[in-house]
Amino acid sequence: MDLSTRYREILMKQKAYSYVLTIAGWDSNTEAPRGAFARRAEMLGVISGELFQLQTSNEYQEVINGLFERYNELDDITQREIKKAKKNLDKIIKIPKDEFIEYNKLINLSQKVWEDAKQNNDFGSFKGNLDKIVAFNKKFIKYYKIDDQPYNVLLDEYEDGMSMKEYDNFFDTLKRDLVPFVKEVLNSGKVLNDAFITDIYPKEKQKEFANYLIDVVAFNRDNGLMKESVHPFTWNTHSSDVRFTTRYLEDFMFSSIFAAIHELGHATYEQQIDSKWDNTILNGGTSMGIHESQSRFYENIVGRSFEFWEVHYPKLLEIFPKQLKNISLDDFYRGVNKVEASFIRVEADELTYSMHIMIRYEIERMLFSDEIKVDDLPKVWNEKMMEYLGIEPKNDSEGVLQDVHWSVGMFGYFPTYALGSAYAAQFYYAMKKEIDIENIVKSNNIKTINKWLKEKIHQFGGSKTPKELLLEVTGEEFNPKYYITFLKEKYSKLYL
Repeated sequence: MDLSTRYREILMKQKAYSYVLTIAGWDSNTEAPRGAFARRAEMLGVISGELFQLQTSNEYQEVINGLFERYNELDDITQREIKKAKKNLDKIIKIPKDEFIEYNKLINLSQKVWEDAKQNNDFGSFKGNLDKIVAFNKKFIKYYKIDDQPYNVLLDEYEDGMSMKEYDNFFDTLKRDLVPFVKEVLNSGKVLNDAFITDIYPKEKQKEFANYLIDVVAFNRDNGLMKESVHPFTWNTHSSDVRFTTRYLEDFMFSSIFAAIHELGHATYEQQIDSKWDNTILNGGTSMGIHESQSRFYENIVGRSFEFWEVHYPKLLEIFPKQLKNISLDDFYRGVNKVEASFIRVEADELTYSMHIMIRYEIERMLFSDEIKVDDLPKVWNEKMMEYLGIEPKNDSEGVLQDVHWSVGMFGYFPTYALGSAYAAQFYYAMKKEIDIENIVKSNNIKTINKWLKEKIHQFGGSKTPKELLLEVTGEEFNPKYYITFLKEKYSKLYL
């Protein structure tokens, strides 16, 4: 049997185990009974161990190393796949199996611990788990023996080729060119008719509108579904099984609306990836930055536009006639784009959102440079909130405990949210040259936007790098000026 055939056979087994773990993860986040988590962690630890065995076996190492030695003989797509497989292999084989299993048990248990800690405003009950997760990640980085700073290793996991140097340049640009504008808007004194935002909107009625949005975005219901979770997310195993969640706050309806549109952006990306990648390691979005560009594009550029609500506000008014009785379309649009210094990232407005990401980026950077410890996180978090937004959380639930990411070991992920917002603006200006986005949204024909994104970005899955996609789609390398221009143009009209 040749190396390529052996590789495909082993990869299919790995994908089968990953499929089981992914579905179990979806269940954990949506409807698994709370008492099930201890036993679940044990069982998932066993499956993770089997997957680890497949990913580190002598046969798999022989196959990947053998194909890598013949790299120049491979076609372009296989080269990309083997390069990625080799990069992953060189890391995982350095982790002892028992530590890999122990770590997976830990993160399978930690999400529930985090949920309880957040609900009870009790960082102390989560601190021990988080300390272990951070320690494991630091240990794994040492095992990799990559000649780079620890946090760079983590950043590269989520956005190929991005390091602190690139992110520092990006965030420094935002600090210089965007932060003064944000402060100007926050201090503008513009009075909005916005009392309706915090009215009470029954959960079941919110579900009705979220369900309506699924069809607005033209999401394929045969290949996906929506449920509810503490923290909204998208989960997929392949292009024909893509699931997402939203969350419902009765005193803040915008949470469910924009979480749903955001996750529909992720989910649409995954559904539109060519199925030919399903049996390769190039399936799924190419990076978290590109993924976030799609969710932020749908959420903000489409979902917070006047044209979008010109079409869909009547439906919302139909569902909530009492709460929105005296609210005009213009008032509602301004409410949708209300700018304020707020505590919760997932509910932050479009303009101040990147401030939240800078806070997390700087904290993670300090944590993995050993400048601070897990014990310091609540204090440092609150200090950063004061520095960037001028507000201080009254408790850890609206501060350091608000995000799920650290409970599952996702360090280095947060910067991709801001990066994705900037990518989205760059894609938007490229798209505008070819199609009339505003009229398409106004005519409720999101399928046309989906089609453009599929052709330019989605269909390729992980077969192209973020930098290749940006250059091919926009004709330029990454340029944050588009993001700054978009925000200044939009919010100057609204506030200045």
